[in-house]
Parts: sequence; structure tokens; C-alpha cells
Amino acid sequence: MTLVTRFAPSPTGLLHKGHAVSALTAWTAAREAGGRFLLRIEDTDFTRCRPEYTEAVFEDLAWLGLDWETPVRRQSDHRAEYDRALETLREQGLLYRCFRTRKERLALAGVAPHADDPVDPAAFTGGPHDPHEEARRLEAGEAFAWRLSLDRARARLGDLSRLGWVEEGVYPGVHEARPEALGDMVMGRKDIGAGYVIASVIDDAAQGITHVIRGEDLIPMTSIQRVLQALLDLPTPMYRHHPLLLDDQGKRFAKRDGAVTLAQIRAEGTSPAELRARLGFPDG
Repeated sequence: MTLVTRFAPSPTGLLHKGHAVSALTAWTAAREAGGRFLLRIEDTDFTRCRPEYTEAVFEDLAWLGLDWETPVRRQSDHRAEYDRALETLREQGLLYRCFRTRKERLALAGVAPHADDPVDPAAFTGGPHDPHEEARRLEAGEAFAWRLSLDRARARLGDLSRLGWVEEGVYPGVHEARPEALGDMVMGRKDIGAGYVIASVIDDAAQGITHVIRGEDLIPMTSIQRVLQALLDLPTPMYRHHPLLLDDQGKRFAKRDGAVTLAQIRAEGTSPAELRARLGFPDG
């Protein structure tokens, strides 16, 4: 089996060192195995993604010394495929509309909106609205999200923990799916259609990805993806999660925290070889 992997950034900002580690890890794995390395642009959310950030991805990765197959798959070119999958789940009765705001979700979870360490509102398990309330809010034209009901998925598939995957990176071995950690995740929104969670599993299948290589912070997402793969009859790749690059405070690098970007590092005069060596990839 030829190893096929990918680096799939979302162009909502500039790449930083954490992205560089993920890209270099996947690219190096493909090169060492004589496999294929793909670049994918996950730009389903057109309200946040920007063309200039997509172009910056190409520039930053080329500067690092990476190469990839072309053409590059851009999710914005395949929206109809993802929306069909969303419609399939909806027709099977696996989704429900959720009109609740973040404040409402936190209230249902018993957490104050101003709490220092609030419950992740994405891990919502409150279930569907009362039919009358749903009809009222739908009639009012309120925005809503389509959430995947884990209860309904469980009724269809049985015990979800039986949906395992093989982990070759951190904590190697066979893992059981535990989607409860993320709750009834959003699969799509009224304004943008299907979201990246569905798009990622569709793309991995369409591109023949054999190994998903990415940061260990995405391990919980694997459980949701396993549920979707089972519901949509898609293949399951191998997974290889790698340790995260942390800053001086022990936090992972993040766009929202203003992490130093690769463009800034380049502007400071750092060479690609110097950065690769600092990140543990001296032979890039």
C-alpha cells in the first residue's frame, strides 16, 4: 500500500510554527515511505476564509522547501458533494436543527457565559428543540445549525465505541470511538451549508488518503469522523497524531492567540533550513 497523506489548512489566517510542524511531519512521512503528499485547502466557511491567506499557504510551504501534487483540492470547489452528504444524513433522520446561541447552550450546560473555564459549547448534548419552538424560530427566519444526533447515530449503528481506528502516532494501538466528548457536533449551517467535519471525511475518501497525519489536539475529532465514515459508508484511514509544538507558556500555537507567523519569521531573516532545524527537521 502506497502511503498517501495530506496537509489541510484552513485559510482563515497566516500559518505559524505549529502549522509548519504538521506540514513537515506529513511531508517527511510521505517522502520516507516513497508515498504521496497532498495539499488541501479547507475553505468551506467563506465567511472567514480569505484568498490572500490561501496564497500565503502556498508561499509559506514553498519557502519551507515542501512540494506537493497538483492540482490542489479546494473545498470551495466541491460544495455540492458535501451538501449531498449533509442531505443524506438529514434524510436518514440523523440531524436536527439547532437555533440556540452560545449563551443559550452554556445556560443549558449550567455554566455562566463569563466563566473562566466554561464548558465547550461545541460539546452540546441538549438535543432537538420542542417542535413548536422549532417551527416558531424557523418561521422567524433565525439562523440555525444542523447537528448530528449521537443518540440517533447510536440507534442506527449500535454501540459507537465499536467504531475503532488504528493509531500509529501518540498512544499507538487500536482506539475506540468516544464521540460523546464533542457532543452533537455541527455538520452544517443555514448560511454556508455543509461544514468542514463532513468535508474532511468526504475529501479523505475522494483523495485516497491512507494516513491522516496531524496534531494530537485533533484526536477527539477522530471519533466524530469515524461515526461519519460509518454513516456515509466511507473508508477509514490510518491515523498518526503527533505531539504539538508548545510555546514558552506550554500552550499550543494558535492563530487566535496571535502566534508569530511564518511570514514574520521569514521577514526577520531566518532561513528555511534554520527554521526546519529548530523544529526538528534538519534534513528537509
